[in-house]
Amino acid sequence: MNTRVPMHRRLVVKLGTSVLTGGTPHLAKAHLVDLVRQCAAARAQGAEVIVCTSGAIAAGRSHLGVPHLTPSLAERQMLAAVGQGQLMHVWSQLFGLYDLHVGQLLLTRADVEDRSRYLNARDALRALLDHGVVPIVNENDAVATAEIKVGDNDNLSALVTVLAEADLLLLLTDQPGLFTADPRTHPDAELIPEVHTIDASIRALAGGPTSGLGTGGMATKLQAADTARRAGADVIIAAGRAPDVILRALEGTAVGTAFPATGSSLDHRKRWILAGPAPTGTLHLDVGAVRALRDAGRSLLPVGVTATEGAFARGDSVVLRTPDGIDLGRGLVRYDHQALRQILGLQSDAIADRLGYTQGPSVIHRDELVLHAPTA
Repeated sequence: MNTRVPMHRRLVVKLGTSVLTGGTPHLAKAHLVDLVRQCAAARAQGAEVIVCTSGAIAAGRSHLGVPHLTPSLAERQMLAAVGQGQLMHVWSQLFGLYDLHVGQLLLTRADVEDRSRYLNARDALRALLDHGVVPIVNENDAVATAEIKVGDNDNLSALVTVLAEADLLLLLTDQPGLFTADPRTHPDAELIPEVHTIDASIRALAGGPTSGLGTGGMATKLQAADTARRAGADVIIAAGRAPDVILRALEGTAVGTAFPATGSSLDHRKRWILAGPAPTGTLHLDVGAVRALRDAGRSLLPVGVTATEGAFARGDSVVLRTPDGIDLGRGLVRYDHQALRQILGLQSDAIADRLGYTQGPSVIHRDELVLHAPTA
């Protein structure tokens, strides 16, 4: 067992379907034993481990003898309902070999969009960790619909990283990491050891899913990495079958592709803004507003907003966009889209005269604003 002191105190280990099945229609239990062994070793070193697992639908399909996934949402929900119990039984048995208890937490997008439910989910995670229980997190596919699904377990793992205030997200897949080209079609493709900026050139390197077993691909892993690292967590994409990959990542050994955190951990409310409500609109800013937000840490005033997109209500999350078309960040808006369009470009002291009321001088207060790290 590795006895080195871990660099990270709390990690989320995301296990994709391809890692759990080894490319077969069934759970590869021998490999699951090895993954659990590594998680137990990490626990013994003093790290807290959260497992974000795929595989419920695959487990249901295997248990019922259904050979292929079907396009019907209802049938996928049925397979998940059967498979969630099967999957948790396996995790409980395997962690039990190391005298560790597990607890299941099923989430949907709605659980993080609503502030109260977000806090409840965060508190549940904390309680499990405080009592030495290993949280096993999965999207609640049995009841989720297209409107409330997080969409894939890569992005779910990023939201769990935010919820748990973890400092490492380890995305384990059937690929060693991010390559300069698709290694399946370009034998000369090289592994990229570290990425500091997730921009259009990096996203262009992401291909589709590597198998028909899961829902994610490298593109969703980049989305997850972008979310988690903005919340202060390091992110690593690595091969789930690499020897001792969890322990090596935990101790800081180079494995896969690393995405260092872009800054310090955010406070609780800003974590919710980042992970919770999906943006319902976009605000276009002038150069002065961008400078005031990024360089001076100011609130967004109406004088700096040049245009709006979408229909949003007061309190909704909106995207902030620079004159160059770059997403600057997101925040909770204090005026709905109709009111804001009436006060575009105005000084704050003119708001009441134009609207007949005021919700305050700022469109978005700095305490309800999360900015992306500047691109190089």
